[in-house]
Amino acid sequence: MNDTSAGRLRGVGLGPGDPELVTIKAARLIGEADVIAYHSARHGRSIARSVAAPYLREGQIEEALIYPLTTETTDHPGGYQGAIDDFYADCALRLAAHLDAGRDVVVLCEGDPLFYGSYMHMHKRLAHRYVTEVVPGVTSVSGAAAVLGRPLVERDEVLTVLPGTLPAEVIAERLAATDSAAILKLGRTFTKVRDALAEAGRLDEAWYVERATTGAQRLAPLAEVDPDSVPYFSLALVPSPVNSGLPGTHGENRAPERVQGGEVVVVGLGPAGRPWLTPEAQEALAAADDLVGYGPYLDRVPPNPRQRRHPTDNRVEAERAAHALELAAAGARVAVVSSGDPGVFAMASAVLEVSCEPRFADVAVRVLPGLTAAHAVASRVGAPLGHDYCVLSLSDLLKPWEVVADRISAAARADLVLAIYNPASRSRTWQVAAARDLLLEHRSPDTPVVVGRDVGGAGESLTVTTLGDLDPATVDMRCLLLVGSSTTRVAERKDGRRVVFTPRRYPA
Repeated sequence: MNDTSAGRLRGVGLGPGDPELVTIKAARLIGEADVIAYHSARHGRSIARSVAAPYLREGQIEEALIYPLTTETTDHPGGYQGAIDDFYADCALRLAAHLDAGRDVVVLCEGDPLFYGSYMHMHKRLAHRYVTEVVPGVTSVSGAAAVLGRPLVERDEVLTVLPGTLPAEVIAERLAATDSAAILKLGRTFTKVRDALAEAGRLDEAWYVERATTGAQRLAPLAEVDPDSVPYFSLALVPSPVNSGLPGTHGENRAPERVQGGEVVVVGLGPAGRPWLTPEAQEALAAADDLVGYGPYLDRVPPNPRQRRHPTDNRVEAERAAHALELAAAGARVAVVSSGDPGVFAMASAVLEVSCEPRFADVAVRVLPGLTAAHAVASRVGAPLGHDYCVLSLSDLLKPWEVVADRISAAARADLVLAIYNPASRSRTWQVAAARDLLLEHRSPDTPVVVGRDVGGAGESLTVTTLGDLDPATVDMRCLLLVGSSTTRVAERKDGRRVVFTPRRYPA
């Protein structure tokens, strides 16, 4: 049972050697501890203490746990293991004295405390008696892979970690049966390990990493290393075979070749700003090589110097789509951006139409949805689209006004809520009044109307009015109109907020 009045024991992992790879928690606990314990050889120099030095403070008690021997040669009656067991038992007694006195003890450990770490010997002897915490650290294996720039394992691959102290035939057998491997504790075992790698047919894949992440690190193909130059703090790494062609960070790098078989992704940006952007759309934008779109919409995507940007005018949709498809046919990943949802009066239909040309038959096209302006405006005032509704555009650039007028009248007769896009522009100023007059032939002048401008943007404004009081002069291209049905209601909430909603039930 743990003594709650005693000090706390903490085994703190320091990572592979770079003091900047010490975790924030480890650094804090080192600085707070009453006692700092660390292992060293007889020369007294401790790698663990040197890594932790930036986080130590004056006045801390230091307990140097000095190994009595570094080889298996000893006159101890219990042999090497007996001598080591006595050493750990003595160290545990020394730390227990501090813990019993109420002092918090941190035992420093290179790498991770429970990954071939020296701390575990204290843990086994003391954790059942005192409040204990283990702080993990970056292992030497992870550090070695990082400095080599070689992935350890990918997908379903298996990583095997072996101590170099195993018999050579065991090492060779394990190497032959795994994808990737790390062999620790080299030093005097190096020649045996090299021979085992050769026997398993893995020597040409193996890398030698010494003192990874420190200023004294050394990287080399393992077959080229002189055994007499190998210290204990080194390891052999056989990286992921899937990534065997990678140049890594140890040698000459070359620019990666472009993956063949590009695609076009039509991305909906939502009405304005990153908060309106879906995670799926963000992922597509981040992965793109080329960004294509109307200039102001492209401006909403943060610049990335890796990417090429192709802004165009708003009236060249077919040309813009063809350009995007041509880039993809050459192997690029292309994102075509649209405001709102790309399938609602936007670029998706234009890209798909051009993609049906025989020359683009092999180019993949995906469409990613976005929050459309009608839903954004509706959410700001309540739920005016709570029942059946119609979405239409007042623009007569791509269809005759007679068609627009007929559809407005049909929707009005059907008592549908209307979401009206593109109500006006610099060259189109009369359609709003014309649409209002058509609606008034079938709707009461008291029908609620919502005018939403730049929703989500810096100039956002919302106006709730009626069909009879709608002033066309207040409507421009940055607006969207929501015209209610006969059941749409406007209500005042106790908090003073005015809400607009269309009930789910329709009167019999």
